[in-house]
Amino acid sequence: MAKHIEFSTSGDPEVIQYCEFTPTDPAPDEVQIQNKAIGINYIDTYMRSGLYPTANLPSGLGTEAAGIVTKIGSGVTSIKVGDRVAYAQATLGAYSEVHNVLESKLVVLPDAISFEQAAASLLKGLTVYYLFYKTHKIQAGETFLFHAAAGGVGLIACQWAKALGAKLIGTVGSDEKAALAKAAGAWQTINYNRVNIVERVTEITGGEKVGVVYDSVGKATWLNSLDCLKRQGLMVSFGNASGPVTGIDLGILNQKGSLFVTRPAINGYITTREELNEASNALFDLIASGKINVDVAENQKFPLSEAAKAHRTLESRVTHGSSLLIP
Repeated sequence: MAKHIEFSTSGDPEVIQYCEFTPTDPAPDEVQIQNKAIGINYIDTYMRSGLYPTANLPSGLGTEAAGIVTKIGSGVTSIKVGDRVAYAQATLGAYSEVHNVLESKLVVLPDAISFEQAAASLLKGLTVYYLFYKTHKIQAGETFLFHAAAGGVGLIACQWAKALGAKLIGTVGSDEKAALAKAAGAWQTINYNRVNIVERVTEITGGEKVGVVYDSVGKATWLNSLDCLKRQGLMVSFGNASGPVTGIDLGILNQKGSLFVTRPAINGYITTREELNEASNALFDLIASGKINVDVAENQKFPLSEAAKAHRTLESRVTHGSSLLIP
C-alpha cells in the first residue's frame, strides 16, 4: 500500500483527499518511481477547480516530481532500477508516494541536481525554456515585460533573462516581491499595487514600450499587457491565474498597433524525448553553474498529507518561487 492525493469532485482545496491505494506494476514502456519531492504548480489548481476539467473522477493531481526508479516495464531501454529521475509532463497522479510514468517523459538527473531542485524547477524551467527560445527567442539586450516575476516561473525567468543578457521588467504585488525579483535578475520591477503598469513601462522604455509581454495572469492583466506593447508586438498569454481571457474582439489588436497574440502550452513545444532532453539539459546546466537558484523556502515545503493547505497557500498569492510536497 502507498498514499496519494485524489479528488472526486471539482472545487476549492477542501475537495482534496489523502488516501491509501495499491500501486500497480508499470505497464509496457512505463517506469515506477518512488517520489522524493513533488512539484506544485498553478496548473494543478486549475485541474482541481475544474477550470481545466479532467476526463475521469476520482482523479489524481500533479504531473511533476523527482525520485528513484523502483520498477521498469517491458520495452524500457534507457532507464534502469536505481536511477535518479524527474518528470514534469506525466499523467495526473504525481501527488503520490509512488507513480508510474512513461519512459519518454523522464529525464535522468545529473549528480549535481538534487531531488528537491528538480521537482522545484523542471516544469517551470521547461516553461521558461519554450517561452524564451521557441515562442519568441529572447536576445541579449532585449527589453521585455514578464508578469508575476516573483512566482515560481517568474523567478526562474528573471535569472534566465539575466544569464541571456536580456532586460526583464517584472510585475509584482508587493515591495517584498519586488526585492526578490530584483535579486533574481530582473532589470526593473513594477509593483502594480503602487503604480500604473502601462505608464511605468512607457517611462522605463523612454516611450518605446516593449516588443513582447509574457502574461500568466490572464483576465486581470489582458488589456494592460496589450497597452505595454509597441507596434507589431507579441502578447504571450500562457496562464490564467486571475481567470481566463474570454470574449476577445480581434479588432482590438489592429487598434493597438497590429499586435500579435499567442496562447502557447508546453505540450505544443516539448513533445519528443529529444526536445525534453534539450530543454532539461539547458535548465540543469544553468542550475549546476549557479546561474539559476531554485532552492525552496522551508515554509513552502509541505507534507504530502497537507496538499490542501499547499493549494490554499499558493492561491493566496503569499508564496514566492516554488513550493514542494514531500512524501
